[in-house]
Amino acid sequence: MTIFLSPDILETKTLSPEESFHCAKVLRMRQGEEVQIIDGKGTLFNAKIAVSNSKKTLVEIISAIENFEKRDYFLHIAIAPTKNIDRFEWFIEKAVEIGVDCITPLNCRFSERKVVKMERLEKIVVSAAKQSLKAFLPKINPITDFADFIVQTTENQRFIAHCYPTPKFPLFEICIPKKGALVMIGAEGDFSEQEIQTAENQGFKSVSLGAGRLRTETAGVVAVNTISILNR
Repeated sequence: MTIFLSPDILETKTLSPEESFHCAKVLRMRQGEEVQIIDGKGTLFNAKIAVSNSKKTLVEIISAIENFEKRDYFLHIAIAPTKNIDRFEWFIEKAVEIGVDCITPLNCRFSERKVVKMERLEKIVVSAAKQSLKAFLPKINPITDFADFIVQTTENQRFIAHCYPTPKFPLFEICIPKKGALVMIGAEGDFSEQEIQTAENQGFKSVSLGAGRLRTETAGVVAVNTISILNR
């Protein structure tokens, strides 16, 4: 069944102009056809098209499921955007499909990309949520300097993943299920040794994501999937 996003669907009973165009012109959906709608805040609506219009499609709500497939853990990934933005966007897409609550792009010592287009990332989040039938939209924060981010964190479990040959635990062994977690992942050149020391001084635990040396975006997906599996 086709899925649309409408944050205020209960109040307006209409799709946005963009979603209306996609519904009426692109998909050529007509009156009486059933659709599913997410509000991005946890509710999945089953609805029927009342008026198909490319600028303002009206719907009739049939039923609503609150907290649809709500996870019982919170996951925040802070990750340095890759030089090739396509790879970072791929990570965003896959992280949303698997399940993540918050993503913060990090500006680290060895970051090669200092700017990201928030509007573009938010569109990817919406597309991935609709594709994977996620009623909750994760939050995408603006790109944040490592030094500022490290002192703002409040999660109970805080991890920094890196490739230095220093003592660290596998993430799947040290992460406690059903508790909020934050995992930081560095740029293609990894974190600097000073950044790792700073993080550990702030209560972060150094972790590994496997035996191999992973690309930044792959490490991000592995972290999200590892915590997803731990919480099943």
